[in-house]
Amino acid sequence: MSVPMKIARRVADAVLYEGYLLYPYRASAAKNRVRWQFGVLVPPGFTATAEPSFSVTECLLERAEDATLHLCLRFLHVKARSVERAEDGGYRPVAELTSGGMDYLTFDEATERETEVVLPLAALLDGERTAEVRVPGDRSAEPILSPSGEQEGRVVSEHLPVRALLRIGIDRNAGPYGLTRLRVQVENTVSWDEPDAPREHALRRSLISAHLIIGVDGGAFVSLTDPPEWARRAADACRNERAWPVLVGEPGHRDVVLSSPIILSDYPDIAPESPGELFDSTEIDEILHLRTLTLTDEETRQARATDPRAARLIDMVGDMPPEMVERLHGVIRYLGEPARRPGTPWWDPAADPGVSPETDSVIVAGVAVAKGSRVRLAPGTRRADAHDMFLAGRTALVEAVLLDLDGARHLAVTLEEDPGADLHRSHGRFLYFAPDEVEPLESPGTPGTLGALGDEEVSA
Repeated sequence: MSVPMKIARRVADAVLYEGYLLYPYRASAAKNRVRWQFGVLVPPGFTATAEPSFSVTECLLERAEDATLHLCLRFLHVKARSVERAEDGGYRPVAELTSGGMDYLTFDEATERETEVVLPLAALLDGERTAEVRVPGDRSAEPILSPSGEQEGRVVSEHLPVRALLRIGIDRNAGPYGLTRLRVQVENTVSWDEPDAPREHALRRSLISAHLIIGVDGGAFVSLTDPPEWARRAADACRNERAWPVLVGEPGHRDVVLSSPIILSDYPDIAPESPGELFDSTEIDEILHLRTLTLTDEETRQARATDPRAARLIDMVGDMPPEMVERLHGVIRYLGEPARRPGTPWWDPAADPGVSPETDSVIVAGVAVAKGSRVRLAPGTRRADAHDMFLAGRTALVEAVLLDLDGARHLAVTLEEDPGADLHRSHGRFLYFAPDEVEPLESPGTPGTLGALGDEEVSA
């Protein structure tokens, strides 16, 4: 297995189990009663929750005339686990059963499923290809025995059959320089005639956390997150539904894409300090570790009974050596001595002599925007603040050009029509916009608008 593919699988495993169980990892917790939130593809006949039955991934390939595609569909298959008590020669379903100091809970688990398809890109020249995915059902029963050997009940585990279809096609004329658009549609094809059935029933015939790992031999993928300028129009034309394809592997390599049901950046990876699967990549490992240690004996008992993976998680946290716990507190990735002025806090712009918000400028659409420039506001679609709709089209005065710790530029502005602008200015209370969220009101040809050498060029 190649290094990019190994990294892709590490990240894909985190995606696969994202939200599988959440702290405090017990079935009785409210947050664990509504499960399976990401990448759920339900049977097409199930309409009670308006969840989708398919996903679409489109990505770009270059130099792919003789390429070979390696597609891997991965998902979780729900395993219904029910506990039954032995009564009157038969069995009765119960929520919980304790026997011999062990607790048994009725709570669904999941099994990893994977299907691989390998085909040359040339095989798609004559039209779309399809690949069927068939996962059979199965059922097993494990007896629950008392210390004396008497059968007190059983745990019944069942997978219902799941069927899916991969539709794979290409467009060889997707853009300049021989760009090829690859399209992969994943469909749940389970027949379903109970549109109003409980969601829990439909989930047992669904693909959970469905995602694709797509590798290519003899070609290279183009980033859709940050495409080169010549491929931007073709990248914008790619249609992805309930899928987010990103480059994975070592930065700079472009032979593997992960099409994820959650938004990621190019080249995601798992921090080497992460001790193991905590099922919540949006949380800080150290916090989850410390919280898990604070669980009471009763809460720990319930978590262990909830799921075998929860039991392994608790063992991992409890057995973690002090040096590993220390690593969770923080790590320095890059060493270097920043240029700072003595006695100036690191967060103060004056700490860096190379930064001057009062005089710095940034080039927007050929115009040098700096303190005193007039701009028209055009908030970007990536913003989530509903108040931005009231600012679109308003004119503003740039008060400073700021540089954050990640190297991104920001414009601090005050509204020209705001009667309180002078008050805001005196208190340093500004509105902040990225350079591509403003339109300069000066024309590019106006004398003195070109920035000094080293100014950052930004397209509006």
